[in-house]
Amino acid sequence: MQRAIARNQRARQPTDHTGLRARMPDETRNYVPKLQAVKNIVANPEAYGLTLPPLENHPYFLSVSIERDIDVELAAKLAGMPLEEFQQLNPQMNRPVIFAGGTPQVLLPYENANAFVRNLPLHDGPLATWTVWVAPKTLKISEAAELVGMSEAELRDVNRIPPSMLVQAGSALVVPRSEERLHDVPEHLAENGILTLASDTRGLRRVSFRAGRRGDSVAAIAKRYHVSAELVAHWNRVGVDGKFRAGQNIVVMVPAKKATRTTTRAKAAGSANKPAMARKR
Repeated sequence: MQRAIARNQRARQPTDHTGLRARMPDETRNYVPKLQAVKNIVANPEAYGLTLPPLENHPYFLSVSIERDIDVELAAKLAGMPLEEFQQLNPQMNRPVIFAGGTPQVLLPYENANAFVRNLPLHDGPLATWTVWVAPKTLKISEAAELVGMSEAELRDVNRIPPSMLVQAGSALVVPRSEERLHDVPEHLAENGILTLASDTRGLRRVSFRAGRRGDSVAAIAKRYHVSAELVAHWNRVGVDGKFRAGQNIVVMVPAKKATRTTTRAKAAGSANKPAMARKR
C-alpha cells in the first residue's frame, strides 16, 4: 500500500483506494472491499438473510494459574478436554506432570478454563503422581531405575533417554512419587533442573572413519553398525535425521571384540576416499 501511494503521489494521481486499485495485486486490491463487506454483514445481518450466533464479550483463551504440581492427564480431565488438545495448546508440557514451580500457568479455551477452576477444588486424591529425583552420582539407566522403583524401559521413555547412556551426577529425572518424595518440586529445581547424559562406553572401542563420496546419513551408519541413530547422533553431535558430508569424519563405538575387524573396514573406507580428499586439497 505504501509503495502504491508513493507511486501515485509521484505521478500526481489520487491516493484513495479507487485511485490505487489499478496496479495492485488482486489480494491487496480486494482486501478493503472484503473487510467492508464483513462490516456490513455484522452490522445488519438480516439484510443479507443471515442470523449470527451470539458472541460473548470475553477472550477465546485464558491463562490459568497452576499453584500445585499436577499430572498432565488430570489437568486435561479437570478442564474437560482431550489430552491431545491440551498438549497442543501447551506444547512445552512434554512430560507427564506440570511442575508449578516451573510452569505457573497453562493456556485453555475460555469454557475449559472455567471448568478447570471449578473442578480443581472438588478433586479428591493426589494431584501429581510424578516428581523430580536428582541422581546422586553417575549411574547406568538400570541402576537409576532400580533406585527410584521403575523399570528401565519406563524411566527411559518418560525422560526420553536413548539406550546405552549413563545418567550423570546431578541430573534431574522425572520419577514416580513415593512416601519419601511427596512434596512439590521446588522452583529452583523445576526451572533449572537438567538431564545430562554420557555414552556408556564400557566394553566398547572407538572407531573413526570418513563418510563416503556421496556422504552418509545418521540412519545408514546406525544400521551398518547395529546401533541406534540416537547414539550415532550423540557421538557425532549431529541431529538424528542428519547427514554427513562426503569425507566428514564419523565416530562410532563398537564392541571391543569386534574392534579389529571393524577398524580394518573403516581404514579401507578411509583409503577409498583419499583420492577425493587429495583433489579437494
